[in-house]
Amino acid sequence: MQLISLAQEGNELTSDLLKSTADIESPSLPSMEGLDALLAESKGATMNGNSYSNGSTQSLSMPPMMYSTKSKKKNPTSLVPVTSVTDGLKILYNEKLKPLETAYRFNDFGSPVLTNSDFDAKPMVMLLGQYSTGKTTFIKHLLKCSYPGAHIGPEPTTDRFIVVMSGPDGRSIPGNTIAVHADMPFTGLTTFGGSFLSKFECSQMPHPLLEHITFVDTPGVLSGEKQRTQRSYDFTGVISWFAAKCDMILLLFDPHKLDISDEFKRVISSLRGHDDKIRVVLNKADQVDTQQLMRVYGALMWSLGKVLNTPEVARVYIGSFNDKPVNEAVLGPIGKDLFEKEQDDLLVDLMDIPKKACDRRINEFVKRARAAKIHAYIISHLKREMPSFMGKSKTQKRLMDNLEDVFAKVQREHHLPAGDFPSVENFREVLSRYNIEEFEKLKPKMIQAVDDMLGHDIPQLLKNIRNLYD
Repeated sequence: MQLISLAQEGNELTSDLLKSTADIESPSLPSMEGLDALLAESKGATMNGNSYSNGSTQSLSMPPMMYSTKSKKKNPTSLVPVTSVTDGLKILYNEKLKPLETAYRFNDFGSPVLTNSDFDAKPMVMLLGQYSTGKTTFIKHLLKCSYPGAHIGPEPTTDRFIVVMSGPDGRSIPGNTIAVHADMPFTGLTTFGGSFLSKFECSQMPHPLLEHITFVDTPGVLSGEKQRTQRSYDFTGVISWFAAKCDMILLLFDPHKLDISDEFKRVISSLRGHDDKIRVVLNKADQVDTQQLMRVYGALMWSLGKVLNTPEVARVYIGSFNDKPVNEAVLGPIGKDLFEKEQDDLLVDLMDIPKKACDRRINEFVKRARAAKIHAYIISHLKREMPSFMGKSKTQKRLMDNLEDVFAKVQREHHLPAGDFPSVENFREVLSRYNIEEFEKLKPKMIQAVDDMLGHDIPQLLKNIRNLYD
């Protein structure tokens, strides 16, 4: 403080001055006018016995925090400020839904644990179809340019899953690098092993459309003799994983490839539960004339009716999504007008994806919460049926063989809708890897927390925060 005072008085701080500071008369320390009176007044108001010296306080009392610990535990989301629906869903998932999933190992039976990147990810559109149906050309047509790693040809050119997304520059990133990237929603793909990650890559490029939508280009579905050659990874499982993450799934067909192979049938079956995301596109339709197009359309609807197994008629968009002009000489003026209207309808549907992304994310979150709740009921029921001492292995085998009856009992006991229950075969396959005795009993508090989230927290979140695109 003496040195500071000397410097403020204009003295130059030299080595000789520092040595002779003992001989210099000690200057008076600076003080703030009126500080002593203010401290005395504060001392009289608080009556806490604090002592003061040299114009500085030894300790100051802080006012108490104005919140209740009980109310924080009961409704934590009301005390946490959120600025978007995504932030609110993150908090609800980590505090109420994730503990239930972890306790009953829902992530081993259903989808993996959600991360922050899953909530922050842009809407995704996945393209499925046999080879040479125009999947890569479709993406190129929307972007008005090619993307890194794109290969187009009459032979099966795309042999890997390619995620086309926005980035600072045009480059391709290998799959093993993407799978460990915390800021990308693809960490769950590590469960499919290195054989799949070697067939997976990310293509980044700066583009205004990619700032709102991410595209997933897939390998052509095999048909004929080629489908007998087994892939080195679970192709259907990967498709199912992406289907849960995507906002729209485009099934592309070629007028000359209307047959649905066994692998294509398995792929379409893996999309069950995501029927509202599926759009069927009859691409390259300008290669046939109007009369042939009518017959091709009828044959496609007949083929889809045997695979989709829905009473409703699937919406089929007809067009030729490439950079070439429509072949008016083959279709005629009526066909050209039809193509333009169909293409406009599909493009409008694609442009609505960012607007509906918020609603879609909430829809998937609620669907996941209901599935996790039903899963907890099933697991706890199986745990309750196990004996305490003898015959555990026989009881587990009997329960696995009669899973249909177990599902029916849980449905009647808790008054649950049958459509929300998982597939019996898939559930039995995963359950065979575990010992039912190691599962948890029913925890009513966790179930009640999820019920409160569905009945109160999510409606309140939607009431307070509007959609960004409204």
